[in-house]
Amino acid sequence: MIDTSLLHPMIIHFPIALIIVACFSEIVAILKSDFFRSAALYLFVLGALGAIAAYITGSIAGDKIEGITSLKAALERHDDAATLALWVIIIVGLFRSFMAYRRWVEGKLRWLAVGLALIAVLAIARTGYYGGELVFRHGAGVKIELGSQLPDNRAASYCLAIEK
Repeated sequence: MIDTSLLHPMIIHFPIALIIVACFSEIVAILKSDFFRSAALYLFVLGALGAIAAYITGSIAGDKIEGITSLKAALERHDDAATLALWVIIIVGLFRSFMAYRRWVEGKLRWLAVGLALIAVLAIARTGYYGGELVFRHGAGVKIELGSQLPDNRAASYCLAIEK
């Protein structure tokens, strides 16, 4: 049986990459390239769907470590950043879809789309920073068993396992 808390690190990289590439496509689309304009739209929509999946799996993973009080503040920062990033990404995806539907491809709205895309990338970067802090500073979700390598049964004091 698969451990559901491992789904979040497996899924999260897809929406991150999709949104970043969508932002670059949006910038290149200003040069009047229909391909990049369409690509940005599809990438934002796929990125928004991936962000929803990442948020859900992150909530599942967070429930596994929620009982650990030393991680509470770091987990809340990451969760708050993820919630903000999710809403920004959904808004950008809906705005770009509405722009495509109304065929608004010129003018100030193009620059607004680029600005929103940059905000989405910054929101993702902030969320990723706090997620990295959870894993690399606090050891959330990390399990290292050194029992066979340490003499005198000292493995318990070196174990970084975080389990409920």
